[in-house]
Amino acid sequence: MKIVRLILGDQLNQQHSWFTKTNEEVVYLMAEMRQETDYVKHHIQKVVGFFAAMRNFKNDLESRGHSFLYFHINNPENPQQLEKLIQLALERTGASCFEYQLPDEYRLEQQLRAICDTLDIPTKAVGTEHFYTSRYELEEFFKGKKQLIMESFYRMMRKKHDIMMVNGQPDGGKWNFDHNNRKKWTGTHGIPKELNFKQDVSAIVAELKEAKVSTFGSIKENAFNWPTSRKQCMLLLEYFCKHLLVHFGDYQDAMHTEEKFLFHSRLSFAMNSKMMSPKEVIDSVLGYYYDHTDKVAISQVEGFVRQILGWREYMRGIYWKEMPKYAKLNQLDNHNPLPDFFWTGNTKMNCMKHAIGQSLDEAYAHHIQRLMVIGNYALLTQTNPDEVDAWYLGVYIDAIEWVEITNTRGMSQFADGGIVATKPYVSSANYINKMGDYCKDCHYNKTKKIGDDACPFNALYWNFLDSKKEHFKGNQRMAMMLNLLNKKDPEELNALNERAKEIIENPDNF
Repeated sequence: MKIVRLILGDQLNQQHSWFTKTNEEVVYLMAEMRQETDYVKHHIQKVVGFFAAMRNFKNDLESRGHSFLYFHINNPENPQQLEKLIQLALERTGASCFEYQLPDEYRLEQQLRAICDTLDIPTKAVGTEHFYTSRYELEEFFKGKKQLIMESFYRMMRKKHDIMMVNGQPDGGKWNFDHNNRKKWTGTHGIPKELNFKQDVSAIVAELKEAKVSTFGSIKENAFNWPTSRKQCMLLLEYFCKHLLVHFGDYQDAMHTEEKFLFHSRLSFAMNSKMMSPKEVIDSVLGYYYDHTDKVAISQVEGFVRQILGWREYMRGIYWKEMPKYAKLNQLDNHNPLPDFFWTGNTKMNCMKHAIGQSLDEAYAHHIQRLMVIGNYALLTQTNPDEVDAWYLGVYIDAIEWVEITNTRGMSQFADGGIVATKPYVSSANYINKMGDYCKDCHYNKTKKIGDDACPFNALYWNFLDSKKEHFKGNQRMAMMLNLLNKKDPEELNALNERAKEIIENPDNF
């Protein structure tokens, strides 16, 4: 019986049980589709990265004896749309069964279910064998609870999977070393240069231009530096353990004008495309740590494990619990358009220029740049979360909707009204200055609130609290900030609001 098995671009798991042994009756179907390049405008490095990884995946498995039907973006026979692609594959192979791995995006789940309903042959869906949790494990864990607190989920995961546990207690005597992970990097510890793969992707770039695929951002065609094969992923993981883990936790929230990557692993694309599993990442990091406890502090390791075992799995669980209604939530009723400088980086605000410029240059920014600089600004200017979502989903190479939308619409924009975060993550210039050197050479004065040279974040912060105070009056975590707002001199508050209004109405002038 001939079987067609579909593999999506973020299902590049060579360790999947599908590939344990070869079967002449199985044909694996993959395609570079306009459906996926065009549903949102993507960074060119994201499209190139996925296409290169998909091709390497196919080539590696073909060399092991597996059969593929693969359509390149410019193949004239490529239907460019999933339903037509599946129909073509079934006709060409004469298959009497269609199988697929469960998608991690809701839209593709719905599309595949609808397609399968139209087929007159047996269909089967299997898991991706990637995550620690099942889709609805988080929903079951929090059933009957009022708040979906990540920390309690994280502790359950530590216990269930026996990760960093000693006799039923957390290794090191604490569950969470977050207070150790908030240092500003000042150059005391040198940062190793990132591992460079120096890949030539000019052929894929040329194909995208020929296909007239619309992208944004920049790319180094002869020195593309994201892992696009399983071998490269494993090399990057090894490099992180040996050279970066030692200071990862200390500086995971730090920002610096001259250091884009600091001690971050840059493994998110490898994991989110499933070239590498979260378990093998955690196992490798813990293996290295327990062999080098004389060199690596537990706070460095726990901070890393929490991001993957806790936050990553938590966000996926939130996604499947709350979709599809989650994608339309706008609890703060924000409707302003995204400024043009999000696509150019042309702004006098140094923090935004660097964070957005880096995003456009590298298709990457770490979580604090995303949350407390770019996301902070978008929320303070009361930008429509639909536009914020689309930008984040397009700009970052690791952005798949299940992890992007929960972080953006939830954690960053508070558009979900508190499902993910118990308070909005907003700040004035003070926090940005505390965690980095962006304020040092800025056009604006970080301490001034009013005036032409006053940092826009300061007026925007107080204006946001004032304009949204009714939303937060029952939020205990906002009580201190609202109390400070109430003590503001009315004339000063009016001046702050006027300054903020000017910024919001003319964001590209600042």
